[in-house]
Amino acid sequence: HSLDSTLALALPARNLRIADQIGLDMLAPCAACFNREKMAAVQLAEDESLRAKFLDGKPLSIAVRHLIEVLASPPLLERIKRSVQKELGLKVVCYYGCLLVRPPDVVSFDDVENPEMMDDIVRAIGCEALDWSFKTDCCGAGLSIARTDLVLKLVAKLIEMAHEAGADCISVACPMCHANLDGRQKAAVKRFGIQTMPVLYITELVGMALGLDPERWFKRHMIPVRLQGKR
Repeated sequence: HSLDSTLALALPARNLRIADQIGLDMLAPCAACFNREKMAAVQLAEDESLRAKFLDGKPLSIAVRHLIEVLASPPLLERIKRSVQKELGLKVVCYYGCLLVRPPDVVSFDDVENPEMMDDIVRAIGCEALDWSFKTDCCGAGLSIARTDLVLKLVAKLIEMAHEAGADCISVACPMCHANLDGRQKAAVKRFGIQTMPVLYITELVGMALGLDPERWFKRHMIPVRLQGKR
């Protein structure tokens, strides 16, 4: 999307058009995908010529939602609370990253400076959502290959701050954030001498609380997830 603005709109517009034809809101579990689809939806809503080009002039009748927005909706949050089989009792810092709540005039489903929806989900499953000042800091995003040095520095800072906050783990809601914080953490540990920290996608925590056996997927993590005795 940084190199071709037309292609950057055409691809998400196609997805939006298909969803609109089905008549269902679009759910995006990926922060980058959510951001891109929301940006496209706003562009199409505001520009008649773009609607004519990509949507046959018709306005969209659907909404684009992120997984966090849906899970934290009052009805579903209450359902999650009722379905918890075992409260996890973990101390968790919620990391939203830089794409989930920015730009606020486009995504606008949570507070841009201090988002709380993932924290609400964490509390609903019996964990303590810790306060920390790095909820929306950048982890390096797509620079993991081009500027690995920069990503390692940012990852190390976030891991250190999570330890300082007293966390047992970091909860994320963006695959790219998880790839950096989990996948690049070993290199960050080696370079900066930090301690490791488990990084879990929010749905992993929810699944554990609802009774799923996490050993089925913990082995896929780059950083070992050792939370025994707390589950």
